[in-house]
Amino acid sequence: MKSYYRVSQGPAAKYAEEAHNNGFIGVGWLPKLSLQGQRPHDLQDFNQKNVPVFLKINPEKTKIGAGLACGQLFTVAFGIKKGDIVMVQNGRGEYFVGEVTGDYFYNDNHELSHRRPVTWYPESLARELMTEQLKNSSGGITTVINLTKYSIEIEALLEGKTPSVLTTNDATIEDPVEFALEKHLEDFLVKNWSQTILSKKYNIFTEDGLVVGQQYPSDTGPIDILAISKSGKEILVVELKKGRVSDVVVGQIQRYMGYVKDVLAEEGQIVRGLIIALEDDLKIRRALSVCTNIDFYTYKIEFTLEKITSL
Repeated sequence: MKSYYRVSQGPAAKYAEEAHNNGFIGVGWLPKLSLQGQRPHDLQDFNQKNVPVFLKINPEKTKIGAGLACGQLFTVAFGIKKGDIVMVQNGRGEYFVGEVTGDYFYNDNHELSHRRPVTWYPESLARELMTEQLKNSSGGITTVINLTKYSIEIEALLEGKTPSVLTTNDATIEDPVEFALEKHLEDFLVKNWSQTILSKKYNIFTEDGLVVGQQYPSDTGPIDILAISKSGKEILVVELKKGRVSDVVVGQIQRYMGYVKDVLAEEGQIVRGLIIALEDDLKIRRALSVCTNIDFYTYKIEFTLEKITSL
């Protein structure tokens, strides 16, 4: 089964045309170090080898920042498979779309030195035709975003169709409406973090002044929100239920927390988890009754009508 990714080509799509004209996608980070001989088993294996190298070159960065950079480098170099589909913003409200056709190769004469060959499709994909869900997901600031859950919509757009509703192939979604609500909640939380109770203790992780703690990559999938305490002593993994089948979300957040503990946490930092759902759930509470480091919150949506004129 093929996967779908959005890969940015430099700030403000600086290298998009070059990548399109020359049939590749590329990323930087560790630009003077070829990965040609590496054959990592997984992201954790890759990060264990390359995060120390990244931090040596960039001593001002944190392990979380290094993990983000190396995680995206791993995805482009080894995570994306031949036959997968990539989308690249071209700076004109469109995406170049193409199929990855070969393995990793290294170009030491360019800022985007880590590359994969791509056969680009003749037609670009207009952003204005996308659903709001896909627009929001593909518009994140991180360089690499996995869009596989929108494969149905992407394929429909490539066929010239115009989807108007949420389309997803995620088998764990039990209620598309609830999924959409909680996806909007994720965006709302990130944009309005300072207005929530969570902001009293935690900040969403930022890198170079940009929020990168939303959809933070891990070796078992993206973390909805990754935050760090103001003291720097705690890392908080926030997971939104997103319509998943009840207590499945508990196992999911535990896997994310394990990744953060093993790969990203500095010495002395502890990892906590937080699940946020639309409604209370007995199964989740039962599962969490034996977990002392994961909290469970619900949220409320208020909807009111204000009379302006008489009917």
